[in-house]
Amino acid sequence: MAQAVIGAMGTLLPKLADLITKEYNLQRGVRGEIMFLKAEMESMETALLRISEAPIDEPPDIQVKLWAKAVRDLSYDLEDSIDKFMVRIETHGRPEKSHGFRDFIDKSLSLLTKGKIRHKIGIDIKDIKSRINEVSEWRDRYKVDGVAAAKPVGPTTDTLRLSALYRKATELVGTDEKSVEVIKMLTEGDEVSKKQLKVVSIVGFGGLGKTTLANAVYEKLKVQEDNQELQFDCSAFISVSLNPNMEQIFKSLLHQLDKHRIQNTNEALWGEEQLIREIRTFLENKRYLIVIDDVWDKSVWENIKYALIDNEYESRVITTTRILDVAQQAGGVYRLNPLSVVDSRKLFYHRIYDMENKSPPSQLVEVSENILKRCGGVPLAILTIGSLLCNKKGRAHTLEYWSKVQKSISSGLDNNHNDVKNMRRILSVSYSNLPPHLKTCLLHLSLYPEDYKIATEQLIWKWVGEGFVKKEQGRSLYEVGGDYLDELINKSLVQPVKFDNANKVRSCRVHDMVRDLIISLSNEENFLTTIGGPQSEYLPSKIRRLSIQPCIQEVANQLSTMGLAHVRSLSVSSPAFSLLPTLSGFPVLRVLDLTDC
Repeated sequence: MAQAVIGAMGTLLPKLADLITKEYNLQRGVRGEIMFLKAEMESMETALLRISEAPIDEPPDIQVKLWAKAVRDLSYDLEDSIDKFMVRIETHGRPEKSHGFRDFIDKSLSLLTKGKIRHKIGIDIKDIKSRINEVSEWRDRYKVDGVAAAKPVGPTTDTLRLSALYRKATELVGTDEKSVEVIKMLTEGDEVSKKQLKVVSIVGFGGLGKTTLANAVYEKLKVQEDNQELQFDCSAFISVSLNPNMEQIFKSLLHQLDKHRIQNTNEALWGEEQLIREIRTFLENKRYLIVIDDVWDKSVWENIKYALIDNEYESRVITTTRILDVAQQAGGVYRLNPLSVVDSRKLFYHRIYDMENKSPPSQLVEVSENILKRCGGVPLAILTIGSLLCNKKGRAHTLEYWSKVQKSISSGLDNNHNDVKNMRRILSVSYSNLPPHLKTCLLHLSLYPEDYKIATEQLIWKWVGEGFVKKEQGRSLYEVGGDYLDELINKSLVQPVKFDNANKVRSCRVHDMVRDLIISLSNEENFLTTIGGPQSEYLPSKIRRLSIQPCIQEVANQLSTMGLAHVRSLSVSSPAFSLLPTLSGFPVLRVLDLTDC
């Protein structure tokens, strides 16, 4: 499921370039080795980026995933060696000029020490080169760059999204009230504004039921309930999705609008421009209703908008999107919020018992409330988990089974149920569509405890300290990191909590369902290891980032058995502060984060 992040490549390659400079005075042979490493790692970075861009429905071949893991491990180890070298060289800096005998001795010892350090980096580089050669041979042997992606197993995410939502459309409580709100936005205004083309954009993260709500509004508006007369001359419902074929979209739109249209013999040859012209001509004197579902890009919306003629016939358009920028550009933003606790309960029990107002046995009330809290008002999650509990041949309604389901979904690690896998695939589309640096920043949020309000200033500085933020000319790293956070908020993956007087986000949080997803991805990528909280069954041999959360005794027992030599980032929550004096052995630690929770 996971799309590979690129390890330490972002910070490693500039450091390799620095090592070649005269400042470090490396032997010519070692400099040549470093130039070789730099070229090889740049080539491998390109391959990693290609793998990371694989569609969520076309996961990389298993050999490719193993190769990518080996490259990421290499990048971390090489950066660790370089950082150790740089720190030691700087520590034994050149003494101030002096003619005293003691100063002469100090200078001589410093030069000897530097010589030993340079010799050590030479040995480390040769060892890394040997490993790189092995990985390169592996890359050639399995033709990593040309290997076809594994064929998708099961339905595509588009099919899953539509079937999961449409199948349960009649069950989704709260839809009627929300559809009334959307219809009000579409119909309100004075006599002049009502005649103009009006657009309402439903925005929210994956699984909230945007498509279901848009479809409910669409069906209500198409037919006037009083006399079943059509309110619109024509209507259409088109799905855009992540990688749209615009010609097919315009053809579908044209044929849905003009249901009596006879196939034109030349139509198969029409491009986008001709199709837009045909649609505009048909709509010129029509009152139309169109739903444009699942728009991911502003440029795609702009392209579709060319076909939507504003003829002052009171035409209406509804869009759905996960991305706030797209919604704002389309106009009439309707933010779809999670279900209330009451509506979540109704939907959950309706899915399990297939009847209204049914409650579970008293022994299951507490665990069911915990499950609903985890679902966080996301209809897709509620329906998915409810489906695990509704027909298990007698064992479904036992405390033992419900507790097992609660524990598995709370860890972010459950991959045993197809329904849970499919739900995660739907939510994963937003992650899959991120550039590598934003994937890394999002995975980093898995270190925070559940329901934690994250101070944005501290978060951005952590990203900078970790090396996640890329340099941009004329801008500080903090400013660029702020843009990264804004992008994650814009894509509905991070939720703003508190704003300052300038409307800047001062704190944010991650929805539980998104948090479960990134914990799962983080474990799969060996990005971050958590103890005292959700974690894999087996700890990795090399821990790169460590998050210590409450459960002090459990943490103390585990720490005594863990190798911490490769930990570059350590996050410790306040209940575990007492363990700090016992922690040691962090030779490559870059970021120490003490979290108050």
